[in-house]
Formats: sequence, C-alpha cells, structure tokens
Amino acid sequence: MADSNDITALKKEIEELKAKIKEKAENQKKGMIEKASKGGVMSRAPFGYVMENKKLIPAQNSNEIEDIFQEFLNEKISLRQLAQKHNLSVNGLKKILTNFTYIGKVKFNNQVHNGNHQPIISTTLFNHVQNKLEELKIK
Repeated sequence: MADSNDITALKKEIEELKAKIKEKAENQKKGMIEKASKGGVMSRAPFGYVMENKKLIPAQNSNEIEDIFQEFLNEKISLRQLAQKHNLSVNGLKKILTNFTYIGKVKFNNQVHNGNHQPIISTTLFNHVQNKLEELKIK
C-alpha cells in the first residue's frame, strides 16, 4: 500500500503535468491567433476552395458558392430546399452562408482578419445574406 509521501508526490507530479498541458495549449492558441492575424487559414479548405502549397485557391466548383448566396438572397426557397438542391445538409449550408472565408477574410477566436486568399463573393453580397439570415432569425 502506498504511503502518504508517495501519494503527495503523485499529486504534485499530476499538478505539474496539468500545468505543462495548459501552457502548451495556451502557446498553441497564441500561435493560431498570430497565424490568423497574418491571414492564414486554421482549418481545411471550405467548400469552393482547395488547399495548394498551404494556400487557399478557388476550386473548379467555386462558382457554386456565388450561386448559393444569390439563390438564398433572391429566391423564395427554404434552407432545406436550397441545401437539397446543392447536395448539402442544412447545417452545412448555414456554415457556407456565414463563412467569412468567401469574402477573403479569416475568422478565428471571434476576431476577423484579412485573409491571404482570393474572395469568391463580394462583401456586399455576403452582408446582404447576413442581414437576411438575421431577419429570418436563422443562426
């Protein structure tokens, strides 16, 4: 059976490991914030883009993104119908409609930065879609 010195030593070792893990996580987050502030993308390429040499470039299907935004804005179509039309889930469609990447921006840690990639749609179109989503109370 372990004595109290062994238990105390184990507790101390656990606390030290927790502190190291926390520090590593904080350093990783700082690095990601710095990368985002320089326009770097944090995740895989979103629909409509491909990753080439660690940089986002519009994919062959990038024109479908503008179609999706225009259809949502200008047609009387439900999210479900629009998602089905483009072979997406409703949640996937919502992610597309709110993704700053499509206007050449990077959002990370609730901050939006200028990206190092070409936008697929105009900021005006994006903002009109955001307004419509808000009007319809779609989150």
